[in-house]
Amino acid sequence: MQDNLSWWRGGVIYQIYPRSFMDANHDGIGDLPGITEKLDYVASLGVDGIWLSPFFTSPMADFGYDVSDYRDVDPMFGTLDDFKALLARAHELGLKVMIDQVISHTSDAHPWFAESRMDRTNDRADWYVWADPKPDGTPPNNWLSIFGGSAWTFDPRRRQYYLHNFLASQPDLNFHNPGVRKAQLDNMRFWLELGVDGFRLDTVNFYFHDAELRDNPPVPADETRTLGAPDANPYTWQRHVYDLSRPENLDFLRDLRALMDEYPGTTTVGEIGDDNPLERMAEYTAGGDKLHMAYTFDLLNAPHSPAYIREVIERFQRLAGDAWPCWALSNHDVERSASRWGAAEDPLAYPRVALALLFSLRGSVCLYQGEELGLPEAEVPFERIQDPYGKVLWPEFKGRDGCRTPMPWSDAAQGGFTADGVEPWLPLEACHLALAVSRQQDDSASTLAATRTLLGFRRRHPALVDGDLELVDVGEELLGFVREASGEAGGERLLCVFNLGGSPRSATLPCTGTPLDGHGFTASLDGHALTLPAYQAAFIQLDR
Repeated sequence: MQDNLSWWRGGVIYQIYPRSFMDANHDGIGDLPGITEKLDYVASLGVDGIWLSPFFTSPMADFGYDVSDYRDVDPMFGTLDDFKALLARAHELGLKVMIDQVISHTSDAHPWFAESRMDRTNDRADWYVWADPKPDGTPPNNWLSIFGGSAWTFDPRRRQYYLHNFLASQPDLNFHNPGVRKAQLDNMRFWLELGVDGFRLDTVNFYFHDAELRDNPPVPADETRTLGAPDANPYTWQRHVYDLSRPENLDFLRDLRALMDEYPGTTTVGEIGDDNPLERMAEYTAGGDKLHMAYTFDLLNAPHSPAYIREVIERFQRLAGDAWPCWALSNHDVERSASRWGAAEDPLAYPRVALALLFSLRGSVCLYQGEELGLPEAEVPFERIQDPYGKVLWPEFKGRDGCRTPMPWSDAAQGGFTADGVEPWLPLEACHLALAVSRQQDDSASTLAATRTLLGFRRRHPALVDGDLELVDVGEELLGFVREASGEAGGERLLCVFNLGGSPRSATLPCTGTPLDGHGFTASLDGHALTLPAYQAAFIQLDR
């Protein structure tokens, strides 16, 4: 059993995208009371906590990732009292509550920016990243916005450019200014005082920029481009040396950890988008004085062969030391894994073996809403696209709306997400209705049942929660590793083998043991000879 103060280490965190989870007031947009209404369902999965995407006051240009008030709830989601009620109910159910913190940038509607842009001498003149034009009037350097175009927008009041790594309405804060750092730590303290159990930190490696504003170099033709952005985006054509992941960030992460340490049992998970993401994850989570854990886009991208996944694990193991990862296959920013990885696979069997793999990796886990149902990516027609990212790069990149459509609670017209006759902010995907919670809830053969079974199996085996991991050679078509518990749970050694493909596969194992049951998969083991049917997994208690 995990120490309650270290619940996050090996914990499973269920990500909720509030706009699309449950609409309690029937306006077509999900809200905090709707989340509270469905917390019993979340707890029934067997997860340890929830992560809520932003619900703060915002103009919603980037759907909450453009904050105009860090200490209040946007009226579309409810009130601060609604959040307190959600927090209380989650804690009653034994669920920890983590909330997003988007501190690298604000909305241009934030009072800080309204003051900063007025002139060059006001009290917050240096709270954002301002720079003079080049002599010809062009931007200060070649940095690009992830959402397309230059990362600089000219403001006629100051006759300067301001930096924005995302939308022009999301100006970047200047973390070189100690007042900014203190203000953001104070904003996080506000939520810690309310009783939240931790933070998911948006773009955690974007806080600092190069003070000299040097140009980024191009990516050499034979080198890998940035993960986490579509290949059609020119952002991936630069090597991001100067606009993010600056060394000064480490000291701020230490200050943040000192704040978290004042509230025992709280935790942080950082989102890392970087040219060298696993190296950055190791750097940011090692040593016990910065982030507790972090995730990258290595398993949130298209490559997914056993060889690729093995290489990701091997590379992280080589870099990690005492660093701690948080793995995810889906979230609100990427195509759902059931489609991204499983488009050519069995639509019912593949999501289950992918989850079995996810729940067996060394590290913590984020499970995205609907992933437990095996939901594929939704098709959103262009006229219904909401995501500004998708509008810019359409049709090569359709944006992130396909993974953000409403959660299907029933097979009714609006999926039980909102009232009949109310149009939801994004359309329900027709094929999701057949996979609705009501359809799967009492079906022992469903993906939902498989998820609950797998999470129960994980809890019963300490080696899967907090054990070491050693890769095992089981051939190119299978993926295998040993998880070994330590400390009080020492002695348990489990060999985990996964067949992520649609054909039976066999392997000669380097060790012998006893197959375990209780996880919902089938395999045949005869001494050292293992045979796995398509989309199956084996969990073997190894002989000493």
